[in-house]
Amino acid sequence: MTDAAFDFDRYRRQIRFAPFGEEGQRRLSAAGVLVVGCGALGSVVADLLVRAGTGRVRIVDRDFLEADNLHRQVLFGEEDVRRQLPKAVAAAERLRTVNSAVTIEPVVADLAPGNIASLARDVDCIVDGTDNFATRYLVNDFAVSSGTPWVFGGIVGAEGQVLAIVPGETPCLSCLMPEPPPAELQPTCETAGVLGPAVGVVASLQAMEAVKLLSGNRAAVNPRMTLLDLWTNNLRNVGVDAARSPDCRVCGQRDFAYLEGRRGDGSVALCGRNAVQLAPPTATTINLADLAARLQSAGPVTANQYLLRLEAEGYRITVFADGRAIIGGTDDPAIARAVHARYLGG
Repeated sequence: MTDAAFDFDRYRRQIRFAPFGEEGQRRLSAAGVLVVGCGALGSVVADLLVRAGTGRVRIVDRDFLEADNLHRQVLFGEEDVRRQLPKAVAAAERLRTVNSAVTIEPVVADLAPGNIASLARDVDCIVDGTDNFATRYLVNDFAVSSGTPWVFGGIVGAEGQVLAIVPGETPCLSCLMPEPPPAELQPTCETAGVLGPAVGVVASLQAMEAVKLLSGNRAAVNPRMTLLDLWTNNLRNVGVDAARSPDCRVCGQRDFAYLEGRRGDGSVALCGRNAVQLAPPTATTINLADLAARLQSAGPVTANQYLLRLEAEGYRITVFADGRAIIGGTDDPAIARAVHARYLGG
């Protein structure tokens, strides 16, 4: 967004907030942000940043919509589910009706070592709307390597966490958690559920930290981690400065294992979905029409320009044009790979 497109009257209520002011709005309107994941947190964050007049909002999401998303993913409706739209596409369609002056860039892809630089090198901030630690560690590696601030967020049940990470000034994610917590110790929205209002609070805090960063108000950024339990109405800020360490793998030793592809195996169990995503080892492009024709004999097949879906043996197999597949009906990567091999090869 350029100054020529700047609409003072549209944003006058937030401009009147003195610490933000017209200068903050101009900076926000010239800034770019990457929202990684457009599910529960990401959809709220993207909506708030677009309404605030952020100049360029790039939304990267690997997934498609299902009906059980709608209680917490506020950008979407039943028609989006019926059309089998990828979340990034449905979000962009909606957000363009909210603020036509903002440049909205939907990307249907899995954030990975091979594409994160092209997707994040020209933004001023990254906001975490993901559901897994492998992607968060990848974002953290890139953020530290490039000096890009990012906002971490997480939500399960009614409990959430938010932390703004500014490389060189604050601890990074690896300082706080050198290794991801064991999978068996991680509650998920499938095992513990998730409440939509709690999502809204956590995502709003993330968006607020992003607005501070993007508008040039770094002094206002919360240096502490915010921990919330919205069921018991408990909110506290925990100091994290002591966690910053020269021994940190990422910001201390400059070892970017996730960014360089030395960590992570291309399979991800999707939170709350009883499904596993499998990513190809190298970049590829799938002709979905040809694949649909080949799979007709295997079971019911539906397809659009974004994805193909096959129902077979009680599994729902969704294939994207970039070669990724989501195998629904199991959370076991080994079973998912076996189903993939039976129907798609590899």
